[in-house]
Amino acid sequence: MGNFVARHRWVLLSAGAAIQILTGIPSAWGVFQQPVGAEYGLSSQQGSLIFACTIAFFGIGSVPGGALQDRFGPRAAALAGSGLLAGGMALSALVPANAGLLLIGSFSLLVGLGCAFLYPAVMSPAQKWYADRKGLATGVIGGAVGLSGGALTLLVRGLDAALGIRGALLALGGLLGAVCGGGSLLLCNPPRAASAAQSGPAGSYSPGELLRTRQYYLVFLAVALAAPSVLLFSPIILELGQQRGLTEQQALAAIAVGSLGSAAGRLAAPALSDRWGRRRVDLALFAALTALSAAFAFAGSWWVIAVYTALTFCYSGQAALLPALATDLYGWKNAGVNYGLLALGMSAGSIGFTLLAGAFSEVWPRHLTAAAAAAGGFAALALLRPTPGGKL
Repeated sequence: MGNFVARHRWVLLSAGAAIQILTGIPSAWGVFQQPVGAEYGLSSQQGSLIFACTIAFFGIGSVPGGALQDRFGPRAAALAGSGLLAGGMALSALVPANAGLLLIGSFSLLVGLGCAFLYPAVMSPAQKWYADRKGLATGVIGGAVGLSGGALTLLVRGLDAALGIRGALLALGGLLGAVCGGGSLLLCNPPRAASAAQSGPAGSYSPGELLRTRQYYLVFLAVALAAPSVLLFSPIILELGQQRGLTEQQALAAIAVGSLGSAAGRLAAPALSDRWGRRRVDLALFAALTALSAAFAFAGSWWVIAVYTALTFCYSGQAALLPALATDLYGWKNAGVNYGLLALGMSAGSIGFTLLAGAFSEVWPRHLTAAAAAAGGFAALALLRPTPGGKL
C-alpha cells in the first residue's frame, strides 16, 4: 500500500477527506438536537450536555487514538475509530425513549471516541506525506471536516423524514462503517527513511517532555478558550435564529452556510500559515473571534447567518492549525499522542463553558463569555514562543 500511495499521494488525501466529511458529527449537532430531543424526551439543556460531552470525548479520545496511531500505524487507529463510530450510532438507536441521558454513553462516548481515533489517524500521515506543504494537506482534509456539518445536515434531515431518527441513526451507522472503514484501509505512513528525511527542524518530544514545556499549557489554554465562540451557540442556533427574525428554514440555512464557513476556515488557515507562520495566523483568528463574538450579540435577521458563518470560519481555522502547530513545536515521532494531549483543551473548554452556560437564563451572557474567552486565547498565543528545536 505504501508504494501505491508513494506514486499517488492524492489517494491518501482523498481517503482522508471522504472519512472526515462524514465524521464532523459535532458540527452538525444542531440538526440532531430537535429530533433526538423529541424522541428521547430530552430538554434543550440536556441536549446541549450530550453535545458538550461529544466534544469532550473527542478531545479525550485523541490521546489514546493518537497513541494507537503512533504505535500501530494510522490504519489500525482508523479501523478502530470506524468501529466505535458505527457502533455508537447503532447503540444510540436502541436507547429507550425514557432514558435519553444514556446517549452520553452511546452517542457522546462512542461517537466522540470514534471521531477522535479517526482524526489523528488521517491528519498525521497526511502531514508526513506532504511534509513540504503540511498546512495545505491538513487544510484539504480539514475542509472536508468543515463541509461535514452541511453534508450531515442534509443527510440526517432526509433520513429522519424517511425513517425517523432511530432509523436515521442505524442508517448512519452502516454508512459510516462502510465509508470510514473502507477509507481506513488506504491510510499508511511513508517509508521510514523518507519520514525521517522530512522530519524538519523540530525535536521529537515525548509526551512527558511535552508536558514539561510552558508552550503546552499556553496552547492548551488557547484551545480551551476558543470553544465558547461557536460551541455555546451551535446547539441553539435554530432557536436563536428564529428568535431573531429568521424562519425555521432560514435558521436551518445558518447550519448549512456555517458549515461552508467552517470548511473555508479549515482550508484557508493552514495554507496561509505555511506562508505567514502558524502563530501569526492564529493570532489574527483569535482577534477576529473576539470582535465577532461581541458583534453576534447584536446580530438580527440575516446578520445572524453572516456573523455565525464568520465565527465558524475563524473557530474552525484555529482548530485546523493545531495538528501542524503540534508538529512544529514537538516534532513527528509522537505526533499522534502529542496532538491528543493538546486537544484536551477542547474537552476542557467544551465541558467547562457548557456547564457555565447552564447557569445563564438569557443569551447575552453567552456572547460576553465568548468574547472574553477569545480575548484570553489571544493573550495566551501572544505569549507563545518556539520550543527548543521547534518553530512557529
